[in-house]
Amino acid sequence: MKHIPRKRFGQNFLTDRAVIDAIVDAINPLPGQTVVEIGPGLMALTQPLVERLGKLSVIELDRDLAVRLRTHPQLDVVESDVLKVDFRALAQRLGVAKLRVAGNLPYNISSPILFHLLEQVDVVEDQHFMLQKEVIDRMVAAPATSDYGRLTVMLQWRYAMENVLFVPPESFDPPPKVDSAVVRMVPRAQPAQLDARLLEELVRVAFSQRRKILRNTLGKWLEDKGYGGSFDLQRRAEEVPVAEYEQAAASLSAAPDAA
Repeated sequence: MKHIPRKRFGQNFLTDRAVIDAIVDAINPLPGQTVVEIGPGLMALTQPLVERLGKLSVIELDRDLAVRLRTHPQLDVVESDVLKVDFRALAQRLGVAKLRVAGNLPYNISSPILFHLLEQVDVVEDQHFMLQKEVIDRMVAAPATSDYGRLTVMLQWRYAMENVLFVPPESFDPPPKVDSAVVRMVPRAQPAQLDARLLEELVRVAFSQRRKILRNTLGKWLEDKGYGGSFDLQRRAEEVPVAEYEQAAASLSAAPDAA
C-alpha cells in the first residue's frame, strides 16, 4: 500500500538513487558502528545504511511507517517525536558511549532538532543531515556575511561543520519548494568551556537588531552583567567572530555571580 506523504510531519521522501548513494558514501557507515537515523520514512537511506552496518536504530514519528519498519529484522525502531528522545539514554540502552546520527530532517522543525542534539552532544560522534540548503548556509557561514547569525555561532561553538552535498528538489517525492543539502557535523574535541545558556542569551541580544552597532544592543547587556573584559562594540553582530562570542561568554560564565 502506497504511503501518502503527510504535510504535518514535513514528509518529502528521497527517491534519487545517485543522491542516496552519495549521502551514504558521505556518512561512510562501517560494520558494527552504532548509527541512529532520524526520520527513516520509506527507507531510502535506511536500507543501504543497514546493509553496510548489519543493524540500525531508527526514530520515526509516523505510526503507519513505524509499523512497516518493525517488520525489518535488522532495525531497532523508536516510535517517537525526535524532540522527546533522550539520546543519552538511547546510547546507554545500545551499550555505546557515542552515537553516529543521520537523517533527512523535517525542514519545518530542523532548528529545534539541531538544538535538541546540541544539548546532548556529549554522546554524539558525528551527525550527517539533509536540510534546507538555506539553513546549512547559515550553519557554515563566515563572519561579515548575510548568512552569519545566531544559529551559526551556537553550532560552530560545538561543531566543525561542512556542506558536503547539494540536493535538488527533483530528488524528492513530493519535490520541496526549496533546494536541499547535506551537512557533516563533527563535535569539537575541546570546545570553549562556557555556560551554553549565557552564550545563547548573549548571541540573542547581539543579533536582536543586527543592523545596529553592538554598543546600542549588547553594550548595555554586558554592562548589566558586570562584564570586565574587552569587547569592541563598534561593530555589528555579524562582524564578530565566533571565538569572540565564546570568550565573552566564557568570561561571564566564570564570574561568581554568573546567571
